[in-house]
Amino acid sequence: MDLPILHLKKHEERRLLSGHLWVFSNEADTALSPLNSFQPGDHALVMSARGKPMGVAYVNPASLILARLCDRDPKAVLGRDWLRARLTEALALRERFFDQPYYRLCHGEGDHLPGLVVDRYGATLCVQLLTAGMERLRQEVLDVLDELVRPDAVLLKGDVSARSVEGLPRVNETVLGVAPDTVEVPEGEGVYRASLEAGQKTGWFYDQRPNRLGLLPLCREASVLDVFSYVGALGVGAALAGASEAVCVDSSQAAVDRVLENARVNGVEPRVSALKGDAAEVMESLIQEGRRFDVVSLDPPALVKRKKDLEGAIGGYHKLNKLASRLVAPGGFLLTASCSQHMEAWQFTRVTGQAVSGRRKAQLVRRGGQGPDHPVHPAMPETDYLKSLLYRLTASQFREKD
Repeated sequence: MDLPILHLKKHEERRLLSGHLWVFSNEADTALSPLNSFQPGDHALVMSARGKPMGVAYVNPASLILARLCDRDPKAVLGRDWLRARLTEALALRERFFDQPYYRLCHGEGDHLPGLVVDRYGATLCVQLLTAGMERLRQEVLDVLDELVRPDAVLLKGDVSARSVEGLPRVNETVLGVAPDTVEVPEGEGVYRASLEAGQKTGWFYDQRPNRLGLLPLCREASVLDVFSYVGALGVGAALAGASEAVCVDSSQAAVDRVLENARVNGVEPRVSALKGDAAEVMESLIQEGRRFDVVSLDPPALVKRKKDLEGAIGGYHKLNKLASRLVAPGGFLLTASCSQHMEAWQFTRVTGQAVSGRRKAQLVRRGGQGPDHPVHPAMPETDYLKSLLYRLTASQFREKD
């Protein structure tokens, strides 16, 4: 079946030729392919102004990202067989890196499957269909996942803002079996409980796993502060690694309760405490109390939701890192992270470096990013979103009254 053609303006194919997968609405030739001729989720053949086929995409004329290129083959059919091939590749990658079925099985554009996110928790899958194009393939996605991994339960997690942008309803739906409210996730020496439907994102932050595990050797016999702790993967993990004390901070009462539960489940309850409150306010209070920690982790949610918000968010990152650095004991470590895709790595390094080195002798000793189950598309910097920096802070040079 011949596909309708989405014509591009002159020279607007350059980014696609470099490997990028997105076509923005201002790049389309609306005289040759009026946008109102497409329905959300329609498949189309993307064509350059010179008549060269760029590949097959799905389209949403109501979105700033007009089209997402799915296959460079102009004869590709975006259906079950196509999904099976892509998801088989995605599964093979994870099975090379992980010996247990706990990982992000599909990471959207990073796996050349725009709009599809799948997190695997043993026999339970949490699936996000984030675009109209992937929503159109809903049944095929579910069928292929069932064929490849035979899950006992599948939760469609649709309560995310990305679906609103695509004109899709924000609802959660269990489409196979009985999706458990609580899943148990093994990581390092621990097993952690997290909520799928009520928890943040898809329930667990697999992307930070290598950065958390990489910090644990520094936590032995150390006092640890875990700010934006969520359910305590870092704080409880530190206690399991031999930390003398781990203090977790989160603004959510549900997260704080889960921290204490995870500490109890892992047998480290006496050495783990949790504080509920705004991160900056809690850190300011700890500073006033004269508290210092050998290791501090600072992992805030994305402070830059849109590119135009970047300048304002830089001040937020500076303030948080400045406060965190004041809580690090001389010779201690600060692990700081940003999951804001609109903040580039050099910007994050600059703002955090300025925040910590103005008052301390600082050394940047390690850079990190997302784990291998969150692969980066080499031509799409948008997929390289997670930045992690480990600083060592030596001599104290600040005045307490500041």
